[in-house]
Amino acid sequence: MNQVHAQPRREWQRPLPSRTGRDWRLETFRLGLLFFASVIAVRLLVLQVFDHDAYAALAEGQHAMFRQLYPERGRILVRDYKDGAVVPLAMNQTLAFVYAEPRLVKDPKAAAAAVGKELGFDQEKTEELRKKLDQPKDPYEPIEHRVAAETGDRIRALALPGIRVSDERARLYPEPSLGGQLIGFLGFASDGSQKGKYGIEGNLDEVLAGTTGTLRSEKDISGRLIAVGDRSVEPAVNGADVLLTIDRAIQYAACTSLQKAVTKHRADGGSVVILNPDTGAVLAMCGTPDFDPNDYRSVGDVSTFNNPAIFATYEPGSIFKPVTVAAGIDVGAIGPNTTFEDKGEVKVDDRVIKNSDPTPRGIQTMTQALDESLNTGMVFAMRTMGRSTFVDYVKRFGFGEKTGITLDTEQGGDIRPLERKGEIFAATTSFGQGMTSTVLQMAAAYLPLANGGILKKPYIVDEIRYPDGRVEKTAPTDIRRVIETKTSRLVGAMLVSVVENGHGKQAKVPGYYIAGKTGTAQVPKPTGGYDADKTIGSFAGFGPVEKPRFVMVVRIDNPKDVKWAESTAAPLFGEIAAFLVKYFEIPPTRPL
Repeated sequence: MNQVHAQPRREWQRPLPSRTGRDWRLETFRLGLLFFASVIAVRLLVLQVFDHDAYAALAEGQHAMFRQLYPERGRILVRDYKDGAVVPLAMNQTLAFVYAEPRLVKDPKAAAAAVGKELGFDQEKTEELRKKLDQPKDPYEPIEHRVAAETGDRIRALALPGIRVSDERARLYPEPSLGGQLIGFLGFASDGSQKGKYGIEGNLDEVLAGTTGTLRSEKDISGRLIAVGDRSVEPAVNGADVLLTIDRAIQYAACTSLQKAVTKHRADGGSVVILNPDTGAVLAMCGTPDFDPNDYRSVGDVSTFNNPAIFATYEPGSIFKPVTVAAGIDVGAIGPNTTFEDKGEVKVDDRVIKNSDPTPRGIQTMTQALDESLNTGMVFAMRTMGRSTFVDYVKRFGFGEKTGITLDTEQGGDIRPLERKGEIFAATTSFGQGMTSTVLQMAAAYLPLANGGILKKPYIVDEIRYPDGRVEKTAPTDIRRVIETKTSRLVGAMLVSVVENGHGKQAKVPGYYIAGKTGTAQVPKPTGGYDADKTIGSFAGFGPVEKPRFVMVVRIDNPKDVKWAESTAAPLFGEIAAFLVKYFEIPPTRPL
C-alpha cells in the first residue's frame, strides 16, 4: 500500500535582507533626519546671524525696538561765519515721560505727594494726581510729558509701586530768538503722527524725518507675536541734517534791530531779508510778531506761524521805482540826466496821478525823480519806453511768480492788473501801486541792480547732510540776465544819490556809499480804495556800492508814531547796514 506523505505546513516567511542591499525604509528615515537637522541649522543661522538685531532688540525691550523702528530726526543748522562754528537751530533731546499703573499703586496719597513734589505741582494738581492714582482697576494714566531727564531719574529712584518713567524723544529749539517762522516746528498730523509744520521743518519734513523701519512677525489667532515664528526687522533710516545759508550773527543782529524798530514805532509788525548779491543766498530772514517753536501751542493766532517775508504780499510803493528806471535805461529810453517837466500830477486815462507832495517842481532829471520819489517821473519813464516793454521788464525782474525758496507758505505776488486794458494799470505799477510783492521778491529784484544785471534764485539751504555720509550742496543759480552791467552801475549811482541827497538820508553809513530807496506804501481797504490811516514803510538797497556785499529790504507795518518810511524803515536799514560793513570787515571808502 502506497503511503502518502503529507507536506508539512509552512508559515509565510519574510525574506531576509540581502547582505549587499539597503533597506529603503531606513534610508528614508535617515534622509528625513538629515533634512530636519538642516532646517534647524538654517533656522538657527537666520536667528543668530541675519535676524540677530531684531531679536536682540526684542530681548532688550520696547525701547530698543523703538530705536530700531523709529528714525532720529535730522537737525537744522546754521553757521557762524566768523569762527566757522556750526550751531543747531533744531535738535533732538531725550526727556522723560512719567505715567502710572494705578492698579499697582499701594498708597495713592503718598505717591501723589512724592511725584507732585518732583514735578513742581501745586496743591491742586497734586490732588488731581491723587485721584488719578486712586483707581484700583485702572491699568494706565499719563502724568506728565517732556519732563527733564534729571527729574525723571529722581522719580525712578523713588521706586514707587505703579509709578513708571520712560524715555521720550522731543524736539528742542535752543535759539528761538533767531526766528520761529524761519525754523517752523514739529507738530502733530491728524493721524497722531509727528510732522514738521511751517518754515524749514515743514518744507523739508521728509528729508528731516528719515524713514521709519518695519517689523514683520508671525502672530497667533489672538494677534500676539509667536516667539519662534518668522520675524525680521528693517531698521529705520535716520533723517538728514540741513545746514542753512543763514549767518547766525547777522540773523541775530537783524532780528534784534527789527524788533526794536517795531516796538519803537508801535507798528503791527515787520520783516527783514538780507541776500548775498553774488549768489542769492539768504544771510538773514526775520519777521515779527514771531513765536517760540518750543512753545508753539501757546500761539493764539495761527497766522503768526506764517513768515511775513515770504507770505505777506503788499503794494511795495516807491521801492519799486528803481525797477522802472532800470528798465528805461536798459532799453535806452531814458538816462540818469534825462529831463521831464513835473507839474505835481499827471493825467492817465480818466485818472489823475499825483506825487506825495503835489507841488510842481518844473524841469527834473530822472535822478532827481528818484531823489524826491516823484510818481510823475515814473509814469514818464514808462511811457517813454512803451507799455509792452515795461511789462516785459517787470516779468524779467521776477515779479508775479514765486522765487521757489525752500520754505513753506511762499506767495508769488500779483501783477495781473498789467494784463488789463488801460494805461492806468501800467502807470500805477511804475511806482509800485496796484501790484503786489513780498519782501523776498523785492530783495531778489534788487540783486540785478547790485551784481551787474543777473537775477539769481534766492536759496536758504546750503547743504543736506545724509546719515550715510553723502552731502548735497546747493549751487547758486542764475535765472537770467535782466539788465546790462552798465545799467546796473548807473542805477546804483542814482540810488546812492537817494541816500546822499534824497529821502534815504537816515540809511547812511559813515565811511561808505550805500545805495537805496524809500517806499511809503498805501494799504488797500477790503471795500476798495486805500486806508487813509495806514501805511507800510519799506527801504530797499545794497552796499557798499563799489562792490556790494549785501542786498537788504526792510519793512515796517502800520507804524503809529510817524507815517513816512524815511523815518521808520530807513533808520532800521542804516542800523543793520552799519553792522554788516563792520561784520564783513569792509574798509571805509570815503572820509568818515
